[in-house]
Amino acid sequence: TKGSEPGDYYGNTAEWGDEADGGQQEDDSGEGEDDAEVQQECLHKFSTRDYIMEPSIFNTLKRYFQAGGSPENVIQLLSENYTAVAQTWLIQTGVEPVQVQETVENHLKSLLIKHFDPRKADSIFTEEGETPAWLEQMIAHTTWRDLFLQTDCLMLNFTVKLISDITSVSTACQQLEVFSRVLRTSLATILDGGEENLEKNLPEFAKMVCHGEHTYLFAQAMMSVLAQEEQGGSAVRRIAQEVQRFAQEKGHDASQITLTLGTAASYPRACQALGAMLSKGALNPADITVLFKMFTSMDPPPVELIRVPAFLDLFMQSLFKPGARINQDHKHKYIHILAYTASVVETWKKNKRVSINKDKLKSTSKAVETVHNLCCNENKGASELVAELSTLYQCIRFPVVAMGVLKWVDWTVSESRYFQLQTDHTPVHLALLDEISTCHQLLHPQVLKLLVKLFETEHSQLDVMEQLELKKTLLDRMVHLLSRDYVLPVVSYIRKCLEKLDTDISLIRYFVTEVLDVIAPPYTSDFVQLFLPILENDSIAGTIKTEGEHDPVTEFIAHCKSNFIMVN
Repeated sequence: TKGSEPGDYYGNTAEWGDEADGGQQEDDSGEGEDDAEVQQECLHKFSTRDYIMEPSIFNTLKRYFQAGGSPENVIQLLSENYTAVAQTWLIQTGVEPVQVQETVENHLKSLLIKHFDPRKADSIFTEEGETPAWLEQMIAHTTWRDLFLQTDCLMLNFTVKLISDITSVSTACQQLEVFSRVLRTSLATILDGGEENLEKNLPEFAKMVCHGEHTYLFAQAMMSVLAQEEQGGSAVRRIAQEVQRFAQEKGHDASQITLTLGTAASYPRACQALGAMLSKGALNPADITVLFKMFTSMDPPPVELIRVPAFLDLFMQSLFKPGARINQDHKHKYIHILAYTASVVETWKKNKRVSINKDKLKSTSKAVETVHNLCCNENKGASELVAELSTLYQCIRFPVVAMGVLKWVDWTVSESRYFQLQTDHTPVHLALLDEISTCHQLLHPQVLKLLVKLFETEHSQLDVMEQLELKKTLLDRMVHLLSRDYVLPVVSYIRKCLEKLDTDISLIRYFVTEVLDVIAPPYTSDFVQLFLPILENDSIAGTIKTEGEHDPVTEFIAHCKSNFIMVN
């Protein structure tokens, strides 16, 4: 490559010569010799047939480079005059050509690894500032690609990225070394990005992991091991579960891999029951009875066995979906297992369970049963539910019940005629979302997701004014969510609505007015960077009228100008 010599990257050439010629070294002191004469002498040797196979090749290379010779001339002469006499002789004696090629390649590979200098190899990128042309050619060949993957330096990191870029996902996923390193880098990116960047980083990661069964198994096995770590283990488990959900949504049944990597393998009967329900995507009384008997015994299996998100989703459908039918004789078993999963706390030391805390099991079961009876009672209309709001609010304090109510609200309000039949300004189902937002911070993203879906839905059965009133009601719910410390995602969404120009500007003004009414200094820089441009928009600034001399828009802008340095 430009500005580099082969000897620079693979150690001292004298070392190669000592090993290659068994100590038979030419006089390479070069004292008194003219550089031009040395170059000509060396070039003459390079021009002879199969000189690359001679034991003295490394000493000759050293003399040539010390005399200022050009690497390009060496490469051209050695390659043009290479006729492979020794290899041809081996083939003629009966050795397979492929075996001869592998022998030569493996020998050269072992020499390269032995004399490889990471610092000098890294100088290709740190000093020369360009990618060697030969790098792409080398990684296109399996043997040399494997060679790069056995080193650990800047060159390796660049090469792995290059392999990923110039090959298809399919090709990269066939190379374990490449896939494992890309997996490590991608996983680190997701962990470093945190919850706020999960939605952006996860899809590409999940797509790569779900490329095939082998990549899915390998990645989930790795994450299963990492999930056992005290520091960061829970975050890795979350990512593994999100990938499992992605696979399920794409129509792949990965339930057996999930169960095998968990604790289910030690409990074959439970594993069989769980596997059957996960594969079919539905709960059934027979398998639920098997689990019920195991988890009501004196020595129940670990609760982690049934803490599978896909399994819990099935309970949401069976216990909280409007119109769902459940066998009344077995309903208490469904409720018990769901409550057990959500409330029981186990203490483990050295892979041995030392305690099981079931203090909240009974109250959780009662709350689940109460809300199930309210949600799935088709005879109860909105007015009857209002009378039960106090009971619902009490039960919503249980996280598992809040999740069930959120799912129930989603299914209910998504019915095409739901809002057409409503007479209240704030339907009771939307009021329940406020209570969920108040009690459960971890459900904020899902509440906002539902509100956004409803806000963007075209309710054609309503007239224009009714649609505007409905959207104002939904914005009220978003403002409440903002007041419960879910600020940036809510403001980010409204900012996007303004930029896309697909939202009635009166709704943006309404949101701004409501937000200004509930906020007060001090403000974070992130909030100001998002919210201030909305107020300064030509369609917003100067259009919000307030009573009296008090002008919250002007006051907010003035406060920001005097306390923050704005970045365009």
